[in-house]
Amino acid sequence: MTPIAALDLLVATTSSWADDDATDVVWAGSHEGRWGIRMAQLIRDFTTIWFDIGDRTLASEAYLLPPPRFNAEAVYRSCLARNWTSWPVAIAIDRQGELYIRGRVPLEVVTEETIDQLVGATYELVELSFRRLVDAGFRAREKSP
Repeated sequence: MTPIAALDLLVATTSSWADDDATDVVWAGSHEGRWGIRMAQLIRDFTTIWFDIGDRTLASEAYLLPPPRFNAEAVYRSCLARNWTSWPVAIAIDRQGELYIRGRVPLEVVTEETIDQLVGATYELVELSFRRLVDAGFRAREKSP
């Protein structure tokens, strides 16, 4: 599939979700060549997913958390453990320590189902990991005497 064909499919697929009142998906816009949607979550208000189409891949990215204030090693270890079973997305850490959910698939396999899998996997990974990561990385624990 060409990058232009992948973009057309991405726009058609995500627009149909945003136009459907039965979904909790809204269009987030386009920014610097990326296409975005926002979806409601149970664990937090919403998650925004940005899609980027390259020459060979369709990538997705969703912001998860800022750098942990406490227990960073435990938070990052938990992310690595979660990545063992997550597909086609995984938790990534940027240079500043912020956490993102990133996915990447070859353009040859991009279909409506593939796009749905990226979005669904992102939704699930947020639901399964967000509260645990917030508890571990942002709640100070009282020290026992």
